Amino acid sequence: MDLIAKERDRLLQRTARVYGLCFTVVSLVCLTIPGGIDMLTWVLCFPFYALIGFSQYRVGVSRSRRWVLLAMGAGIGILLLISLVSTVGPGPSAISAATSLGAGSLASFAVVLTTEPVRRVMLGLSFVAVTALTTVLLAPFQPPLRVLPLLVLGWLLATVIGFWISAGVPQAARRIASIGRAHRAERQASETEAQRRQGARLLHDTVLATLTLLAHSGVGVAPEAMRQQAADDARLLRQLRLGATPTPQSSGVYNLESNEETVLGTTLESVKQRFGRMGLEVSWHGTGQVLLPTHVLDAFLLALAECLENVRRHSGVTEAHVTITDDETTVRAMVTDSGVGFALDDVDSARLGFKESVVARLKEVGGKARLFSAPGSGTTVVLEVPK
Repeated sequence: MDLIAKERDRLLQRTARVYGLCFTVVSLVCLTIPGGIDMLTWVLCFPFYALIGFSQYRVGVSRSRRWVLLAMGAGIGILLLISLVSTVGPGPSAISAATSLGAGSLASFAVVLTTEPVRRVMLGLSFVAVTALTTVLLAPFQPPLRVLPLLVLGWLLATVIGFWISAGVPQAARRIASIGRAHRAERQASETEAQRRQGARLLHDTVLATLTLLAHSGVGVAPEAMRQQAADDARLLRQLRLGATPTPQSSGVYNLESNEETVLGTTLESVKQRFGRMGLEVSWHGTGQVLLPTHVLDAFLLALAECLENVRRHSGVTEAHVTITDDETTVRAMVTDSGVGFALDDVDSARLGFKESVVARLKEVGGKARLFSAPGSGTTVVLEVPK
């Protein structure tokens, strides 16, 4: 039996147990009211009530049909005692007890008899037997038109509850499974998009940068620097073809190793040397030693390198200034140049360089970037990342 069917049956069993025990207690209380039946009949009925209660408790944990049969037999015994054995005719409270027993306590088993054809046949036979016997036995004391509708309504209500739960649980399970599939699809799409963006940044920062230099015949870059950069890119591509996952270690360099914590001062020098080889003089100012988590440092250095690459390619100058500052919560880098500058509104929104390699990269680690520029006034970029 699959998991959904097990959960359905468990819910049906617990519902039947609570439903039945409540009506069993109500019936016994009605029978206990003075004037309903004599004491001897009450004493004889009590073991049958205990047997019904025990059967209802067992139905809550067992699918066996013998508990249903046992409870039906005990219920019929109570009806016979009330109507035939009592030395005095059953009073109103005893009639109410018998009606509650037939229309509620015994009808509660209909909840668990709705799941299979065999059980449904058993449900029909039980309904006919209890309804007919209760109506006939109480006919001398209560008009059948007052008893029969209550019995039919009680059994109908329990049956509807059983069918409703039987149909509702699989439907709810299918909806939950549908939500789960949608969540997995959304997560997969998000992971795919993240991988796509990482790949775009990786290509932009390495291979495309080298190809751009080659397209411009390496103007302003020494041949040796070009060869070294191309060798780094070739090594990276070989790693990717072998199934490696690139992890940025410093600007323009990807490998498979990551450190839990890296000193910022030891990695800024590699950025400076890289751009020095390509003809951009980088002057460092401010803090020399700052500890950052690896993933934050990677994003910070790669964004910083992209800003310097933009200076090298677009500013028209050969010098840039980088000022590093920090406080208790944040590390900042201010990249400035005295180049041609540009109007911020003129930047093509389709360009991914600053948007993806700087802004989006810092945002993923809780940082941000601010850009200030005007034609003829140079450019300033402020990068911030949390410690």
